[in-house]
Amino acid sequence: MDYKNAGVDIEAGYKSVELMKKHVQATMREEVLTNIGGFSGAFSLKKFKDMENPTLVSGTDGVGTKLKLAFIMDKHDTIGIDCVAMCVNDIACAGGEPLYFLDYIACGKNFPEKIATIVSGVAEGCKQSDAALIGGETAEMPGFYPEDEYDLAGFAVGIVDEKDLITGKELKGGETLIGIASSGVHSNGFSLVRKVFDMTKESLETYYDELGTTLGEALLAPTKIYVKALRAVKEAGVKILACSHITGGGFYENIPRMLPENVRAVVKKDSYPIPPIFKLLQKTGNIEEEMMYNTYNMGLGMVIAVKDENVDATIKALESVGEKAFVVGKTEVGEKGVTLC
Repeated sequence: MDYKNAGVDIEAGYKSVELMKKHVQATMREEVLTNIGGFSGAFSLKKFKDMENPTLVSGTDGVGTKLKLAFIMDKHDTIGIDCVAMCVNDIACAGGEPLYFLDYIACGKNFPEKIATIVSGVAEGCKQSDAALIGGETAEMPGFYPEDEYDLAGFAVGIVDEKDLITGKELKGGETLIGIASSGVHSNGFSLVRKVFDMTKESLETYYDELGTTLGEALLAPTKIYVKALRAVKEAGVKILACSHITGGGFYENIPRMLPENVRAVVKKDSYPIPPIFKLLQKTGNIEEEMMYNTYNMGLGMVIAVKDENVDATIKALESVGEKAFVVGKTEVGEKGVTLC
């Protein structure tokens, strides 16, 4: 009896590392001090020594049951983008610049080519956010996961000067809310998605005219990364007063998280176009509108608050980096929360 007979292939692990090296190398920043394969990753903070009060911000998350669609479609090259996005978007939401990322893949059986494909997506997400992929772990766990399934999670660290932290504390009421378009469902609410649609290869490969693509391609569209978008607003000289990453819990849970006490957000539902995938999901599943807004991003991946005089500059900055942005509402004095009208 040996480890391989027990279900863990050490040689496959070595091969996975070799296959993923080129993807990892493409994410390197000058501050990275270690190479892939070590016991830890080292990152120099010397570049940031001139900040008044350098502050580390961190985020960790997984992809959730969206992975089930990747299994069915046998498509694993974009799911890593979702993993990175869920972490770095939270960091950007606080005003931080992502520095580095680490991934964790747990699988029933290590298929090196599949693992390398997953990591290629992680690396792409890191490139989109200017974060270095400085480490990770692939755990082969036979008997715990089915052979053809895996879980994917990650952890990111960023930095911001304390004076530039986005906290929402400066909101007084009367500020303008700007929404930045999402790329689709992103990585939340897939337990409900999987109840609404048949989770078969045939169903996911069905083409829908209103989507302009297959159902599976629409649902697997990777989560948009907003790091460069928020950076563009900052570089335009605009101070973002508050920021909400619209993830699990939709509008009702996430928008209040950016508000101080006695400030309420009022969002106009007709102020921006709702992507067809949400309309199809709501119709097919007979889902109440309130539940849709309490579960999904409904087409807005980020909502930020700025002073009225900065609205035009903010939208111009966002559009300059390819984002679609909309004035979606206002803040007002009132009970902390959100009103959709």
